[in-house]
Amino acid sequence: MEGIREPLPRATAAVLRRAALDHARAEHRRHHPPVLHVGFPGGAEEVFALTADDPRDTALLTDVVAVLLHRLRRRTGAVPLVWLTRSGPLDLQDVDVAWLAAARSAAAEAGVALTMVVVTRHGWVDPRSGVGRTWKRLRQR
Repeated sequence: MEGIREPLPRATAAVLRRAALDHARAEHRRHHPPVLHVGFPGGAEEVFALTADDPRDTALLTDVVAVLLHRLRRRTGAVPLVWLTRSGPLDLQDVDVAWLAAARSAAAEAGVALTMVVVTRHGWVDPRSGVGRTWKRLRQR
């Protein structure tokens, strides 16, 4: 089985909660475009957003993820996390599948393990395994 598995290590849970908290703080609009993040929540990260008119083919998305992975690995020396922030419920959506396919390909080309989650204002989910967390009201501890 691919993706994040239970039981979730405490450090992983804290990092993913941080990604959801950062998104909830930064994005106040009800509906907003999806944004791809590659890096470390609360630390170094690269961000990419497509406009409504941009092409969305898998090859282009794969190139975007590959470039962002390469930049972060070169800067930090570590394999970064990939997360997609978007509005709406945590149910699997077409945009999640498109970015997941691209991230899988880019990670395979780079020879690194992929950790990817979808993040909304209320939680996160791994689109491969379905493991996730939700909060009614996410607050800083």
